[in-house]
Amino acid sequence: MCLIVFAWRSHSQHKLLVAANRDEFYARPTEAAHFWKDAPHILAGRDLEQGGTWLGITTSGRFAALTNVRNPQAPLGSLSRGLLVSDFLNSDATPEQFLQQLQATLSSYSPFNLLLGDGDQFHYGNSQGECRELQPGIYGLSNATLDTPWPKVMQSKQQLFDLMPHEPRPDELFAILADREHASENTLPDTGIDSALEKQLSARFIHIKGYGTRSSTLLSCSHTGDIQFTEKQFDDNGLEKNYYSTSFTIPVFPS
Repeated sequence: MCLIVFAWRSHSQHKLLVAANRDEFYARPTEAAHFWKDAPHILAGRDLEQGGTWLGITTSGRFAALTNVRNPQAPLGSLSRGLLVSDFLNSDATPEQFLQQLQATLSSYSPFNLLLGDGDQFHYGNSQGECRELQPGIYGLSNATLDTPWPKVMQSKQQLFDLMPHEPRPDELFAILADREHASENTLPDTGIDSALEKQLSARFIHIKGYGTRSSTLLSCSHTGDIQFTEKQFDDNGLEKNYYSTSFTIPVFPS
């Protein structure tokens, strides 16, 4: 994922609202969101190269999502970051326990951000060892640390905040993710890459040669345990090619 905005305990009807874009090379083989045959409690897309995923939820309400950190000087990790998401979804550990256990192997992964929730706790962790329980609020995450004020992060958070007084419609949430406007040059971050590429990557929805937004995902978890998961997939022309939506209810959902 390269952009995630979410509201945690900030809406009258929903404990968690998530809108997220996954940006990836078009050539990387991927399965669209589905309930996994080898782990039928997991609903997520799947990276067919390494077997992990970037965002998912389970039938018991465990949630995880990942973004990479843009740092061309960082050493490449020996393990796929997508496995962090699938490992959490397959575990019984609380978010805090999982992030604490992860401390010993952080150097095995390229830089990352990780969001973990179990319906009761919601934590943020990264490859620098930060482990933080999130308080109610609206948050944004791209390819830097949580709430780093990149233009697309700040604009997306504001738009999500503006939707909070009513029940956000899917088209309103997808519109946050669909914006292809580039940030002005004087607001671009400096992540160590060419400035022209930095500008292309500053859009919320990315479409450049060989790389772009592969999917947009919406997830809502109501206070009563009703889950709604909706995903759009896009081809290498930046056009929608698949739409998937499903819903289910968690039997026990802590308040």
